[in-house]
Amino acid sequence: MAYTVNGIELETDDQGYLLEADYSDEVVRVIAAAENIELTDAHWKVVAWLREQYREHGHTPNFRNMLKGVADEVLPGCDSKALYELFPIGPAKQGCKVAGLPQPLGKGGY
Repeated sequence: MAYTVNGIELETDDQGYLLEADYSDEVVRVIAAAENIELTDAHWKVVAWLREQYREHGHTPNFRNMLKGVADEVLPGCDSKALYELFPIGPAKQGCKVAGLPQPLGKGGY
């Protein structure tokens, strides 16, 4: 599966994650549409946070650390239910996909 953004085809792995991170807003819109996610302000805040974590650490956090970070820094009081409402397939994995980041590997993260 590949995504076409502004006439450019972006390479993905077999699960639809980009092979190379792309930080454009249009990528988020295209992937979210493919995932049947209607973007809200909360989605954009989580996407920005995930991208920041990827830039800073070279990978994204596991779910537990994502929940803590988002609740502390992005959406005060956010709980796991709220994150699953944003990214129903799984916040740590689907959130990264929608953010235009490569697939998180393993259970680790930081």
